[in-house]
Amino acid sequence: MPAARVSSAVMTHPVRRAQAEELCARLGLGGLAMDPAPDDSPSALRTALVAWSRIAEGATHQLMIQDDVAAPPDFLDLVAHCADRFPGEALAFYTNWHARNGAAARLAALAGAGWVRAVPEEFAPTLAITLPVALAHAFRAYAGRTGERHDDEVMAAFLRQDGRRSALLAVPTVTEHMGTSSINGHAAQGVRRAVCPADAADARPALYEGWVLEELDWLPYMRYGEGFVRLPGQDATPEARHHFTWREALPRTGLTEELIRDAVRAERPARSAAEIAGLYGESFADEFWIHCLMLGRQARRAALRHAPGGANGDGSAAGARLREAAVSTVGIAGLPPERRPEVGQAHTELLSAYAWTAVRCGEALPGPGPADRR
Repeated sequence: MPAARVSSAVMTHPVRRAQAEELCARLGLGGLAMDPAPDDSPSALRTALVAWSRIAEGATHQLMIQDDVAAPPDFLDLVAHCADRFPGEALAFYTNWHARNGAAARLAALAGAGWVRAVPEEFAPTLAITLPVALAHAFRAYAGRTGERHDDEVMAAFLRQDGRRSALLAVPTVTEHMGTSSINGHAAQGVRRAVCPADAADARPALYEGWVLEELDWLPYMRYGEGFVRLPGQDATPEARHHFTWREALPRTGLTEELIRDAVRAERPARSAAEIAGLYGESFADEFWIHCLMLGRQARRAALRHAPGGANGDGSAAGARLREAAVSTVGIAGLPPERRPEVGQAHTELLSAYAWTAVRCGEALPGPGPADRR
């Protein structure tokens, strides 16, 4: 039995009370944290502060989970075991499939890691997150002084202060976001799903024993159909939130346009590229393949530098399924939000197969030198 004692609360709004009660009953959670001013302007932080105050006596950790989440029946037990392993950390059990944190989790899955350190300058995923009790109290004191309404932005700012580290993101994701509606105004982001969906049986070995990817170096990600790169140390610069296109960032990556152009010419499957260009545009077909090329290159490099034994993945069937899951979401997540609802199963499979050709090509690109290997 885990030593950590996890109490919990479901943050919700009166219009979603029924689904919140069903989630609470199904997972055995501690109770509801209702928006204290439901008729005022939307504020996720207002409700989150209630959730972080509902800490049971004797608890070592508090789990806050939002009402539009699916999770396995034994989720609390899984959280408790993870809290045992990382007792002082903020642990996020859901990461959206898009933007920088999603890209970090996807890269970590391809590298074979069980956890990855969140990108500091981006919002902290708070759909299902646990904090040690002392940190939860400190967050309430900090957040109560802000005028912000987005709890995920405030959480990220809180974790950045006083030399703290950003949250650890669970790479295999046993939680899932349901629906596309948003009381807090995020519906314009379209379909939002987990970056690496997994069942608990596959997730537990990675979460309980998998290695932690702490150093991301440069990170490829997609945004509204275009490829970008987060540069090393970008969070500490005035351009922390800037989006550098992959071409702008190329001099810092160790890659060249010639190397990428040669890879596209030699390895990209022309038939799939034409089919994807016909569906989503030629620019997307190009940007998507190059993004996955860079993703494969960086995942392989992360594994060589940081994984035990320098292996790319753990070689198990569960590890292979996690890699497949991570790549299965990269295409739809890379599309502009308004295009995501168009993607059916056949097109998801097409995008995934196309992505794999680039990932494997990227894994085979000239790797880091001996100094990068530990």
